[in-house]
Amino acid sequence: MRQPLFILALLIAISPLYAQTAPKPEDIAAIKGQCGCHDVNFLYAETFAPDKTYTFKDRYMAKGTELVFVDEELGPANKPTKLVIQHLLVVNDTMVIKHWREDWEFQNTSLLKFDQSASWKRIKLTPAQVKGQWTQKVFEVDDSPRYEGSATWIHVDGRTYWESTVDAPLPRREYTKRTDYNVMRRTNHHEIRPDGYVHEQDNDKIIRSEAGDQLLASEKGLNTYRRTDDAKCKAAKDFWAKHRAYWADVRVVWGEVLAKRDAVAIKGQVKGQTLGRELDELAVTTQKTGYNSAASRPLIQQTIEKYLK
Repeated sequence: MRQPLFILALLIAISPLYAQTAPKPEDIAAIKGQCGCHDVNFLYAETFAPDKTYTFKDRYMAKGTELVFVDEELGPANKPTKLVIQHLLVVNDTMVIKHWREDWEFQNTSLLKFDQSASWKRIKLTPAQVKGQWTQKVFEVDDSPRYEGSATWIHVDGRTYWESTVDAPLPRREYTKRTDYNVMRRTNHHEIRPDGYVHEQDNDKIIRSEAGDQLLASEKGLNTYRRTDDAKCKAAKDFWAKHRAYWADVRVVWGEVLAKRDAVAIKGQVKGQTLGRELDELAVTTQKTGYNSAASRPLIQQTIEKYLK
């Protein structure tokens, strides 16, 4: 009799390690707490290099207005297990640029890990490894993958934050100016504040080769999002009302394409064109006579697959 009781007690003891739990309301509130119309400041500075002869690059500073909003929720009512958050950049009050996107997925076990040269490999985690965690999946302006990391939202001592370390391709501010490294190892720290949130970064600039990884330099990044008057984001809201159907289809098609692959590699250019430019042009073409989703999705898929290696 003792053995069955012991086994039962053991199962009860270890079952919480693998049980699928519902997302915490405070986690969902934190993710949604990043939303709103924001005045944004982007600050970056290189801080350290192991090679004493290395010449530190100039600091990077920029600012703008950005609308951040939940475009889609999936899962049970009031307890979504996936939130799609879109960023739209407003320039000079009237010009709108579709900016990056982030998907937050609860207890996600499949991630794309960046390797190098616009290539990613799928990795699998166990349910025990991601218990209670949220994956942040970050996408380019053309909705192609950038980086994905899983971690737990922390709520302690009046603070709310999420932090993970992942490998990523170079950001636009870097790859348009330099070619002396090929991987950015990012420690992303998202912290919610009463007036918005802060995206703090500790980044290592890595030279990756067959010989291994070599640190070129480290940098500190501080992106501050402070809520501002919603009227400053009116142009962004109008833009999305007009273009949402198309870009929602783009991300659906991307999702279908990525789901079929354990490895992804993307071409930078095809016949002098970039994927982002072609998708922007397709957005204009498909809306000339009223947007038709059924007719547009095959065109979107053809365009995306043309850039896959």
